[in-house]
Amino acid sequence: MNTRAPLLAIGAALLAASQVPALAEEPVRTPVAELQVKETGDTRTAIFAGGCFWGVEAVFSHVDGVKSAVAGYHGGSKADADYKKVSAGATDHAEAVRITYDPAKVRYDELLRIYFAVVADPTQLNRQGPDSGRHYRSAIVPTTPAQARVARAYIAQLDKADLWAKPIVTRIEAQKAFYPAETYHQDFALKNPRHPYIMRWDAPKVRALQALFPQDYRASFQRG
Repeated sequence: MNTRAPLLAIGAALLAASQVPALAEEPVRTPVAELQVKETGDTRTAIFAGGCFWGVEAVFSHVDGVKSAVAGYHGGSKADADYKKVSAGATDHAEAVRITYDPAKVRYDELLRIYFAVVADPTQLNRQGPDSGRHYRSAIVPTTPAQARVARAYIAQLDKADLWAKPIVTRIEAQKAFYPAETYHQDFALKNPRHPYIMRWDAPKVRALQALFPQDYRASFQRG
């Protein structure tokens, strides 16, 4: 992963989010979804891609109701589900995270809200911060028709809200096979809290989650 500059201070970001369109990489106070999904069962699955999967995993592992967050690859073939190949930009994969969650504790539309608020900058095409390439694209992968409807509706809602200085380019992608990444990528932020990349990029996202979504924040890290 490339080294990236830190996020702006949370307080300044919250002020900016409530007054003017956000600049790149700021956390944003996203609105409650107008269309909310009603899911049943003990667990549901969601897949999100938003740059380096270390940060995506780190944020969702601190969301109450998330039972696991697994870093991996989505969009390409099994033969190409390899970190060296994916990071070289030679595959159709995106670095992604598969989330298993309890819908009685956190709804899918709330996960979407968190994703756009603190996980990924939806205005960056095929990159996040200094990490560039199609494998770092911002993408939502619905796993049910209901999730797809809610995702489309929420992106349309955000487009109208004009929260960012640039247009939203996050795509909704059809679900394909998800391949877990290598073991050393799993729970990376938990196992490597002093890693420069985690400290400069991903720890601020977790702090933004706590600041913006105190009702959803869980202090403990849920291992994948």
